[in-house]
Amino acid sequence: MKYLKHRAYINIPMLLRVFGLLLLIEAAFMVIPLITGLIYGEKSTLNFLIAMGITAASGGAMVGLKPKYRDMGKRDAILLTGMIWVILSLFGMLPFIFCGTHLSVTDAFFETMSGFTTTGASVLDTLKEVPHSILVWRCVIQWVGGLGIILFTLAVVPMLNYQGGMQLFNAEVTGITHDKLRPRVSYTAKGLWGVYIVLTAILIILLSFSKMDFFDAFCYGLSTMSTGGFSTSDMSLDAFNSNYIKIVMIIFMFIGGVNFALIYNLVMKRATNIWKNDSFRWYVWIIVICYALFCLNVTIEGLVLEPADLTIDPLFQAISILSSTGVTEPDFADWGALSTLVLIVMMFMGACAGSTSGGAKIDRFIILFRFLKNEFYKMMHPSSVTTVIVNRKGIVPAIVNKTLAFLFIYAIVIIVGGMVLCLLGMPLRDGFFCALSAVSNTGLGTATTGISGNFSLVPDVAKWILAFIMLVGRLELFTILLIFTPDFWKK
Repeated sequence: MKYLKHRAYINIPMLLRVFGLLLLIEAAFMVIPLITGLIYGEKSTLNFLIAMGITAASGGAMVGLKPKYRDMGKRDAILLTGMIWVILSLFGMLPFIFCGTHLSVTDAFFETMSGFTTTGASVLDTLKEVPHSILVWRCVIQWVGGLGIILFTLAVVPMLNYQGGMQLFNAEVTGITHDKLRPRVSYTAKGLWGVYIVLTAILIILLSFSKMDFFDAFCYGLSTMSTGGFSTSDMSLDAFNSNYIKIVMIIFMFIGGVNFALIYNLVMKRATNIWKNDSFRWYVWIIVICYALFCLNVTIEGLVLEPADLTIDPLFQAISILSSTGVTEPDFADWGALSTLVLIVMMFMGACAGSTSGGAKIDRFIILFRFLKNEFYKMMHPSSVTTVIVNRKGIVPAIVNKTLAFLFIYAIVIIVGGMVLCLLGMPLRDGFFCALSAVSNTGLGTATTGISGNFSLVPDVAKWILAFIMLVGRLELFTILLIFTPDFWKK
């Protein structure tokens, strides 16, 4: 009876202890930009050390708590997953405030949340005067957020496997259903992160053989593999003018949009033909179709001046947007109306579930279209019994219903978010486009911010709203929005 009485409440002491553990991990990641600052002899290094010290001290104080009960239920896991992204962003913004970027609290939080959610939207007017340590920190938080903060913790702290690990895994990892690769959640997390780390290392090495120095290769490796899109230069990739770099990034942005469980199974030889996977097959065909439409558009607009304009650039743009990396060609705004419409559809759709990309995910659209196909069939054959088939398996009605609810709420978030942004003074087109950009974690702006510009012109209140929408999109709606329902807080 004591146990049941205890479980009627949220286990706050245990949540605080896990918060502390995650803050210590965040402080450990701050060592990377700290070393970068020391290498480049930056004056802001001491301030970065102070930010790291505050984060570590706060985490240590929370870890020192000794909760009476160590178990965590589903409600604890949902609250932990939603809150930790906010808490890590609050501490992660300290370097932006302390280290010479001259950002306000609002701008620093927006930049940090944009990084952790791999949105890639920025409020920095220019990167020329930004310290190297901050440029690295932006890419580090994108890389950590790409596969997931909680997932990383499950990989390095096996004890959580027994204390709500499965609930934590389900609350953060993107997708409709989650493939457990191993019997224990911690093994699954280690497997996914192992693939992620190896791919990132390969990407950094390949970029190092280009016009990039190791600093740029390291930063672009982290931001590309996480499909985040943060850059080290105001000119982005155009500063290097290298087709080799674009080709390498095309390959790894594409990989970033693939379900990492599928990649893991392929590496471990548990899967031999990934073309049989419906979402992967759709992913490839969508890229092919969007590439063809981009080629058509640039040809009609008379923008084909060299072979790369009809080969590398349209393919780069298609994969960049669909994977939610959000890196755009310098002249993309001139590509025409067709390209803009294709871009909006790709932003809404996203890549595969279980990847580092944003968007609603291709897997859900597969279920939606096959459900609609069945409904049309039942209009002509009312007595028939149909099942939504994905990967040669029937999908249970509960998952179909949840998918339809997700897509409906996803559209509602864009509509409501866009309306609120417009009421705050943003132009109609910009408000709705920025809401879509935030919830899809793509990070593109329109006339207000510029296609490859930043969000510094957005009102402060709108930045907080966009930061919230980014988080809602990264944790796929339900994990965050559920916290705001009365039933969540009932005993």
